[in-house]
Amino acid sequence: MNFKAAALAFVLAGTSLFTACGSGEKDSGKTVVKLFHYKQEASEVFSEIEDRFNETHDDIELKIESPNETITVLKTRLVREDYPDIVGIGGDIDYSNFLDADLFMDISDFEGVSDIKPEYMEMEEELELIPKEGTYALPYMANCAGVLYNRDMFEENGWEIPETWSEFISLCEEIKAEGVTPLYFGFKDSWTCLSPWNSLVVSLAPSDTCSQVSSGNTTFSEEYAETAEKMKELLDYCEPNPYAYSYNDVCIAFARGEAAMYPIGSYAVPQILSVNPDMNIDSFTLPACENEEDNFLTSGVDLQFSVMKECKNKEAAYEVLRFLYDDEIVQLYADSQNAIPCKEGEFILPDMLDGMLSYIEEGRVADFHDHHYPSEMSVWGMVQTYLMDESENASETFLNKFDSDWVRYNRGLIEKIKKI
Repeated sequence: MNFKAAALAFVLAGTSLFTACGSGEKDSGKTVVKLFHYKQEASEVFSEIEDRFNETHDDIELKIESPNETITVLKTRLVREDYPDIVGIGGDIDYSNFLDADLFMDISDFEGVSDIKPEYMEMEEELELIPKEGTYALPYMANCAGVLYNRDMFEENGWEIPETWSEFISLCEEIKAEGVTPLYFGFKDSWTCLSPWNSLVVSLAPSDTCSQVSSGNTTFSEEYAETAEKMKELLDYCEPNPYAYSYNDVCIAFARGEAAMYPIGSYAVPQILSVNPDMNIDSFTLPACENEEDNFLTSGVDLQFSVMKECKNKEAAYEVLRFLYDDEIVQLYADSQNAIPCKEGEFILPDMLDGMLSYIEEGRVADFHDHHYPSEMSVWGMVQTYLMDESENASETFLNKFDSDWVRYNRGLIEKIKKI
């Protein structure tokens, strides 16, 4: 087994799915550039982008694909050394593992790198399991998470947007006193536990907590204690038994006005509006701290592009990137997906992000901590179990498990760091 196949052994999830793919192929005299992305919900806008590119380029043909089980298929292709030219994935642990396997080209010389907002480029650096020189991904779109709220309900009752944790708890008490459920959770789907978790932890723990733990400089028991405590406190203001309600249930309930607020990502808005198209939704950053200036908005890279090291025509791939990062195309994609462009510029953001706009404009954003968690660790299930645990030592049990499981699922990485 060659070096790259060996490096990818830990990434592969074990599947026989396979689709042929080439790089730098010639088709009717054109150089073919293949872009492989994981955003199946964006297939329609990607199809339009593909058509626009091919209509305006005589020497390059862009082929965009996004099969089912995208990441699994991609892992299989990479192990078989069947590479696309450009990969579009999220800024998360999958990217970290691919980068660690030395699969991506250093694109530091691409002129568009300087156009990306520095806060999102910094997130890319923090996704490096082992720090390395160069630029290996170009952030394209970001998403964010905080608190969605019923704007009409807030205006009718004169409720103010909170800026500190104490103000947020006081608001929940005020709403509860009016006979309205302040918050709705869908913890039956355990992954939803990570939305309020991420929104709290970005302000209460350093953004590089995971790498610092791996380096032996701190522990999750130390860094996550306050987040764990405040997660429990939120349960005082939600519907009875939030573990009986799924994500879909909560989207429907919130759309019907059964709660004033919904701590979730902006991705939930389209589903909510499908139930109640006339709902007036806005959002705000979940204020985890007592000093407003210490709060951060949870915002991470939802889509980024990397050029494969095995790409046969770097300049053709760069031309595709230039097209993708043209302001008109950036706005086209952002409009279709209610996304936040990572590129500097005067882009129009959706109204539902009005309450978060100041944080976005000031760059007061921090990445989702779960972008650094290995999937095998199932942190979403750990958080759900902790929230259901009513014993006196629930927090200690949860945090100790977080520390022990981190070592278990990151043993190889920790050993690498020790050798640096």
